[in-house]
Amino acid sequence: MWLILAFMSAALLGCYDSFKKQALKANAVIPVLFLNTLFSSLIFLPFIILSGTTDVLDGSIFHAASGGWEMHKYILLKALIVLSSWILGYFGMKHLPLTIVGPINATRPVMVLVGALLVFGERLNVWQWIGVLLAVASFLMLSRSGKKEGIDFKHDHWIYMIVGAAVLGAISGLYDKYLMAPVENGGVGLDRMMVQSWYNIYQCGMMGVMLWLLWWPKHQQTTPFHWSWSILGVSLFLSTADFMYFYSLSLPDAMISIVSMIRRGSVIVSFGFGAMFFHEKNLKAKAFDLALVLLGMVFLYIGSR
Repeated sequence: MWLILAFMSAALLGCYDSFKKQALKANAVIPVLFLNTLFSSLIFLPFIILSGTTDVLDGSIFHAASGGWEMHKYILLKALIVLSSWILGYFGMKHLPLTIVGPINATRPVMVLVGALLVFGERLNVWQWIGVLLAVASFLMLSRSGKKEGIDFKHDHWIYMIVGAAVLGAISGLYDKYLMAPVENGGVGLDRMMVQSWYNIYQCGMMGVMLWLLWWPKHQQTTPFHWSWSILGVSLFLSTADFMYFYSLSLPDAMISIVSMIRRGSVIVSFGFGAMFFHEKNLKAKAFDLALVLLGMVFLYIGSR
């Protein structure tokens, strides 16, 4: 069951990336991101209210547990990590082709694996090392493909933002493992719906402050904001994808390393959108680079079984 949820989450995540690219087209980043966090908060707010004031959702997968500061401090940190990743990722995606961004994001399982190696003391086997090396090779080849479009991986700050977003995303994945793990296994043992519901609300508050202090005073001199229905689509696809992701992690025997790898399969969907709807260039070379990433994921999967 958790594998099916992971694959469904991956497909929705690919749609999320594609809608995000469309929403950012000639649009101001900060208000788009603020609205995304606002709509996501509004989606989960009813679950928080109903769970806290009635017994309608008791025992269901939509019930959001309540807790004090000793729990919310962990969720607040989760919100800060994810929002930092999103800010970097949104700015980078606005200025880079989706067929470049997708394969870079697809290297997150490798970062999660390396993070598990450094943080949790895990050891990589031969299969996993092959997967890591393939991911590194694909990144180097992707940089060559990018040069044909005038993108220099060494000096392009948008590339650094996407890489930074991917690193923070990997950190968030490792942190999720810690948050969801039972206390007896060294984790915090937080309720998944509580985490997803409240971290969206905390992000909305943070983005509201950024909107008011950073964007609004200079909004007439910067990129203007215009409404697009794809902004709402971003929130809907992301909220549903994350719901399935957190739900899969909460199930017995679910493995964060496998779920993380499957979710990065979303790059296939976003790559297809980039080719068909955004008419991006140099697709053959990028497709080969993407194939290397996916092959690396297969080796990681074999090594993680």
